[in-house]
Amino acid sequence: EESYFSSSNRLDCVKANELCLKEPGCSSKYRTMRQCVAGRESNFSMATGMEAKDECRLVLDALKQSPLYNCRCKRGMKKEKNCLRIYWGIYQHLQGNDLLEDSPYEPVNSRLSDIFRLAPIYSGEPALAKENNCLNAAKACNLNDTCKKYRSAYISPCTSRVSTAEVCNKRKCHKALRQFFDKVPPKHSYGMLYCSCPLGDQSACSERRRQTIVPACSYEDKERPNCLTLQVSCKTNYICRSRLADFFTNCQPEPLSLSGCLKENYADCLLSYSGLIGTVMTPNYLRSPKISVSPFCDCSSSGNSKEECDRFTEFFTDNACLRNAIQAFGNGGSEFLEVLFQGPGGGENLYFQ
Repeated sequence: EESYFSSSNRLDCVKANELCLKEPGCSSKYRTMRQCVAGRESNFSMATGMEAKDECRLVLDALKQSPLYNCRCKRGMKKEKNCLRIYWGIYQHLQGNDLLEDSPYEPVNSRLSDIFRLAPIYSGEPALAKENNCLNAAKACNLNDTCKKYRSAYISPCTSRVSTAEVCNKRKCHKALRQFFDKVPPKHSYGMLYCSCPLGDQSACSERRRQTIVPACSYEDKERPNCLTLQVSCKTNYICRSRLADFFTNCQPEPLSLSGCLKENYADCLLSYSGLIGTVMTPNYLRSPKISVSPFCDCSSSGNSKEECDRFTEFFTDNACLRNAIQAFGNGGSEFLEVLFQGPGGGENLYFQ
């Protein structure tokens, strides 16, 4: 087997971990690094004491020389949570900006990345369709076996009342929603989530789009928490923390860019936004004439952290990159998807493996 340290290919963190444990030097350093994480798996605090911190820093520097340091995960992979646990075990101590953490996910090699750059942008104006594309997308989903299967799988737990006090089992609803957006080809899932509406039917059509994720269960709660509190809660869960980091990475706005995106990549932004659905940070459309989304939270009772909280929420509510990406899809991206996902070989998920 090829030497662990000489491997030039980026590995997923599960495979990298397996190879590391077979190599005595790497295995020893990795065990020491694991001891640097204090408390439970969900607690991201460091071991206290200067000597302990110095040792942890030295071990982390040593691990930088191994492929384990550069490992990544794939969204929806079989051992995703375990992969992310390994990733954050290494990277949680190396992040600088608390808001813009690096994404743990391997970039998707998608032809949509290039094609979406060609899609037209209408400055600040939502895409206007000739017909109710949101209704058409729902009908198209029912005609596709995969989409129908996974949509039914989330509709059931998201609409079944548990008791007089609980409208649903939110945990099961979230898990089923994640599976829907991880497993269903974007041709269908994007069609429902990012559909554009006709001028004469904005209200009913946009409400259908807003209801796509069954917000009464997946989005709303008894009380609206503070957004920074919700962010802290998200970071105690490996999947939520990873999806949030991925969203901040791929939808980061850039005012000087024609696309409005720092990474100039609408496809990755749309993919990372859909990945947040089914976590405690689940966003949804606001009832607004313009395209605006938000998690179910606000910045009331933020105290001295009001500015930080506003900055966090504006990444959702006033994000030109995300807004332009959604508009690009509505203004022609769906037609490009038709061509792509019915391309050579007829493989519907050909470019999103």
